Amino acid sequence: MVAAVLALLLLLGVGTYVLGERSGADRAGAESGAPSATTPPKTSARPAPSPSRIPTTAEIAHRRQAGEASAWIVDDRTDLPRRNISPKDLWIVGDTVVQAIYKRVVAHRLSDGAQLWSVDLPTPVCETPVNPTPDGKVVIVLQSAEAWTGVRCNQLRMIDLRTGKAGWHEQLTESGTGNDDTIIVDSAISGGTFAIVQSMKATAYRVVDGRKLYDIPMENPGKCYPRRTAGGSRLLVIAHCAITSFGKEYDQVREIDPATGKVRWRYRTEPGRRIGQVLSVDPAVITTAHRETHAEDWRIVALGTDGRVRRTIDPRPKGFKHCGDSIDTSANAQQCREAVVGGGLVLLGGTDRAGAYDLGTGKLVWGVKDEETSYGYYPLRVGPGRTGIVYQLGTSSKAGRLFRVGPGGVDTIEDVLRLPASTAKIEFGMAVVGKNAYVGDRLVITPAGLSGDDAQHAPRMLSFAP
Repeated sequence: MVAAVLALLLLLGVGTYVLGERSGADRAGAESGAPSATTPPKTSARPAPSPSRIPTTAEIAHRRQAGEASAWIVDDRTDLPRRNISPKDLWIVGDTVVQAIYKRVVAHRLSDGAQLWSVDLPTPVCETPVNPTPDGKVVIVLQSAEAWTGVRCNQLRMIDLRTGKAGWHEQLTESGTGNDDTIIVDSAISGGTFAIVQSMKATAYRVVDGRKLYDIPMENPGKCYPRRTAGGSRLLVIAHCAITSFGKEYDQVREIDPATGKVRWRYRTEPGRRIGQVLSVDPAVITTAHRETHAEDWRIVALGTDGRVRRTIDPRPKGFKHCGDSIDTSANAQQCREAVVGGGLVLLGGTDRAGAYDLGTGKLVWGVKDEETSYGYYPLRVGPGRTGIVYQLGTSSKAGRLFRVGPGGVDTIEDVLRLPASTAKIEFGMAVVGKNAYVGDRLVITPAGLSGDDAQHAPRMLSFAP
C-alpha cells in the first residue's frame, strides 16, 4: 500500500515525503543535510527555483463551501537543508499543538493555527517521545553535531510545552563498548519519568530536572536486551532475546514502574515471533509477527494487568494488514496510525476498510469497506455505544471526511466532518503517509517529510474542525 501511494504522490507532484522512520545516525545524517556516501555534494551553483504557492488560511476560508469543515494551514518557511526532513511527534498540550522539526520546536494555537512560541535548538532533533508528561514537559534527543560523519544522538534537552521555555540539558554517556552507543536511540515518557534505550542499554531519568533514576536492566545478559520503549499512563520496555539462537529468537515486553524501575510483569512471544507495534499501554495491546514472513503473519495480542494473554486476534481473514502493511522494529514502537484502542475495542484501518474487534472476545464488532478507490482509513477514537470515528482520506481531487460508524456497519455511518474541496490536493499529499492527531472535534495532520527544496515546498500543518 505505502509503495503504491508514494508512486502516485510523485506522479501527481504533491510533494516529497519520507517513508518510515530511522533512528540514530542514519536518521541524523539525513536530517543534517549531509550527502549520502554514493552521492557526492555538488559544488556548482544552481538557479534558485520559484517557491511553491501555498494558500493562506484566509483564502481557504473564502473558498469554503456550505457544509464543509473550517480549516487553518501553517506555511512554515524556515530554511531547511535540501533533503527530506522528518517532522516529529505531534503533542497536544492545552489549547496548543506542538511539534519539533529540524532545529526548532514550535507551538501553534489549536483554534486558528497562529504561532504562539518557538524554541531554537543548537543541533537537529533525532528522537522525540510520543507523549509529554501530564503537566506538559517533554525531553527531546538532539544530534551531537551537524557533521556528515560521527554523529550521535546523545544530547537530552527538556522543554516545557506550556510555556515554550527550554530547561536542563544533559549528554548521554557511552562506554565505548558498543553496548550503550547512541547511534540508535528510542525514548518514551510515563508520568514524570523519561526512559531511553541506547543500543543494548535502557535508562530512566526524572523529567523535571534530568536526575538519573535507575538503569532498566538487561535480563539474561547476552541473550535478552532492550531495544524499544513505549510510554503514556504505563511504561513498557521491549527486548529482543536469544538473538544467536536461529529460529528460536523471541521478544519480551516488560511493564516497568516508572517511579522505581520495578518490573511489574513480563510477556514473551513464542519462539520465532517478534513484537511489531504497541497499540496501547493501558490496556497493554501489542502486535506480533513471524520473524521470517513479517507482515504476512501478524496478530493482535491483548494482555491483562498481569501480563498474561487475554486474547489473541487474527484480523487477516477480514483483509486487515499490519499498520500500513509494514513492520519496522528499528523505529518507534508507538507509530501505528492504523489502530486505536479504547472502550474494550481495537479499531483498525487500512487502504479500503475499517473495523472494530472486541478485545475480550476477539470477535469483529463492525466493519466497513469502500468498493471504490480509496487511499486510507485511519481510526481516530472509540465513541459511546461501541462506535468509532474514522478519518477517510480522499484523493488529490476529492476531499476526505470524518465519519462515525458502529455495530451495524455501513447502515450506521454518519458524517462528522466533510473536509474542504479546496484543500483536497494538499490534504492528500500531507496525510497519505503523514501523522495526525485528533483532539476534541479537531483533526490536525502533518506530512511525513518536508523538503528544503523550494520547488518541493509543502505546508507544515493542516487542521480541520466544524
